[in-house]
Amino acid sequence: MSERGALRARLELLAREVAKFGVVGAVGLVVNIVVSNLLWRYTDIPTVRAGLLATVVAILGNYIGFRYWTYRDRDKSGRTRELTLFLLFSAVGAVIETGVLYTATYGFGWNSPVQSNVFKVLGIGIATLFRFWSYRTWVFKALPIEKAAPDEAVPVGSSPDGGVPDGTLPDGGVPGAGAFLKQGRTEQVPRVEADSVRR
Repeated sequence: MSERGALRARLELLAREVAKFGVVGAVGLVVNIVVSNLLWRYTDIPTVRAGLLATVVAILGNYIGFRYWTYRDRDKSGRTRELTLFLLFSAVGAVIETGVLYTATYGFGWNSPVQSNVFKVLGIGIATLFRFWSYRTWVFKALPIEKAAPDEAVPVGSSPDGGVPDGTLPDGGVPGAGAFLKQGRTEQVPRVEADSVRR
């Protein structure tokens, strides 16, 4: 495959990954916003704390989508490590997301329902960029590419087809023309001259 073809293939794989990540993220966004608004509307939980609880619910749903759809072909050998890193990076993303909402709510006093939703979505957008990078790099690691086995070395004193220097194969047969030429034989073939006597 040419370098341009390889680059194109990598870009196509990345595009598919981004699309799948986006679908799972969009479902998580809906869950996050719906849970946030339900908590804001029907409970006395403070705005930022309710937003954080909604983020935790969305993260749990996202793990299932990422593990079993977006990254289902990635390494599955270390589930404990994977889940630990997922929760760790998700927590960092939650801090980013909640930090934007916190700054808007308590730093600028923008806490109307519309403003809370706008900054909630903005925080999710920023956190999603971090999550995409961290999940694909550290959590759902790609399987190592299998390297082709190197050609077996031909032992000294033998031919590539398994024969030995006298030109015979292990089963007593005669090597093919390619093997014969590789052996460097230069034996003369006797010439048969035409009979000059007329019959």
